[in-house]
Amino acid sequence: MPLVWIRRLAAVSLALVLFAPALKAMGRDQSDESALSNAEVEKIREARLVPADCIELFVKFLDLRIEEVNNLYAKPRRPGREEDTRDLIQQFTSIADELGDNLDDYGPRHADLRKILPKLLEGTERWSSALKSVPENSVYSVDRKLALESIRDLRESTAQMVTDQDAWFKAHPPDKKKRQQEPGPVDILR
Repeated sequence: MPLVWIRRLAAVSLALVLFAPALKAMGRDQSDESALSNAEVEKIREARLVPADCIELFVKFLDLRIEEVNNLYAKPRRPGREEDTRDLIQQFTSIADELGDNLDDYGPRHADLRKILPKLLEGTERWSSALKSVPENSVYSVDRKLALESIRDLRESTAQMVTDQDAWFKAHPPDKKKRQQEPGPVDILR
C-alpha cells in the first residue's frame, strides 16, 4: 500500500510541475498583459459608445508613449534606458495594433470619423519620425521595426478609411434633423 501512495504522490507532483506554467498563465489578470494601464482601459471603456472619442483616446495614449521615449533621450543617460525604451516601444506597438483593430470594427459600421481621422494621420507621421529619431540599439531594434510597421499599417488603413468615409457620407448624407432628435450617449451612474 505505501508503494501505491508514493507512486500517486509522484504522479501528482510531476503533473503539477508540468502544468504549473499553463495554470499560472490562465490565472493572469488582464492588467499583466495589457499595454494600457487600468485607468486607460477604463477611459477606453467609457468612450466606447462614441467611436471618435475612443480613437482620440488611443491617439492620446500613443502620444504619451512617444513622449516618454523622447524624455528618456532628452535627459542624461541612465542605466536601463534601452530596456525602458524597448518596453515603451512594445507598449506603443500593442496600443497601435489595438487602435487598428478598432478602426477595422468601425469601418463597416460607417461611424462618422471624418473629423478625427485627419488627426490620426498627422499622428502617424509624428510617431514615425519620433521613433526614427531614437538612436539605433540592438536591445530594441526589432521592436522599433515592428512599431514602424504597425504605424505604416495604421497610416494605410486610416488613409483608406478617409476615402471610404468621404464616399459613404457623400452618398448617404446624415440627416441633420434626425441627428438633433437622436439622444446622445447614455451616462450610466455607478
